[in-house]
Amino acid sequence: MEPTQKDDLLSRLESLPGKISCYYKDLVDGDTFNYNSVEPMHAASIIKLFIMVEAFRRFEEKSLDPKQKIAIRDHDRVPSCGALTYLHDGIEVTLIDLVTLMIILSDNTATNVLIDLLGFAAINTTIHQLGYSKTGLLRKMYDREKSAKGIQNLITAEEAGDLLERLHRGKIVSVQASAEMLAILANQRLNSKLPFYLKPMQPTPKIAHKTGEDAGITHDVGVVYPPAGNPFVLCFLGNETDVCRFERFMSDSTLEIYLAGEERGFDDENRQN
Repeated sequence: MEPTQKDDLLSRLESLPGKISCYYKDLVDGDTFNYNSVEPMHAASIIKLFIMVEAFRRFEEKSLDPKQKIAIRDHDRVPSCGALTYLHDGIEVTLIDLVTLMIILSDNTATNVLIDLLGFAAINTTIHQLGYSKTGLLRKMYDREKSAKGIQNLITAEEAGDLLERLHRGKIVSVQASAEMLAILANQRLNSKLPFYLKPMQPTPKIAHKTGEDAGITHDVGVVYPPAGNPFVLCFLGNETDVCRFERFMSDSTLEIYLAGEERGFDDENRQN
């Protein structure tokens, strides 16, 4: 990202209401941009990235079978997002189905079933063993009692971005597990933020990402793979913000960063030729 583009991005971030953070990293040349990126933020559904990692860790060590089936009962159901809340009592889904639904539809019922199965302690131990000191799973989705007491799951833009970079480099759990997790993220169905302007492009760039939403909260974190430019990590987190305004900013900024990277890629290719 050019210095003038960073200055412009900083100015626009500073103009947004609420608690805003941003983390950007070019995964080839290492160029970075940070704005409040180490500030702990209410996680919303971004915490589901770390639950996925623990599930894949257990699959890798074979203490859990990804094909094991779980029956979803009425008492498991919590409000949307997702699909399982609306399906019949007793429907059976595999553990890898639960992980997939948790990520691509942000399914809260799937998430809570996985938390019960994996355990808070194991998930948080894996988070800390990865070196993330500010990220933590402290409650289930739609635990209104804990939420009313101010108990919230926490993340930072930098730690989410680092996890995404390590997935890209095949360094989370294993090379194969990292590739499988990125493939799930690339099948994301909620695409109104980072990918909004990129999805209609032909060819459509690969975007492996996860969103998060709650009252006054909107996030999107991901890895973007331009056909002609360098892949990059981009994380936007917003708490107590104007959701519509910040989401428009995310979409606009992602497109600008993408196009600038594509232009540099074409320039580099032309110089080599």
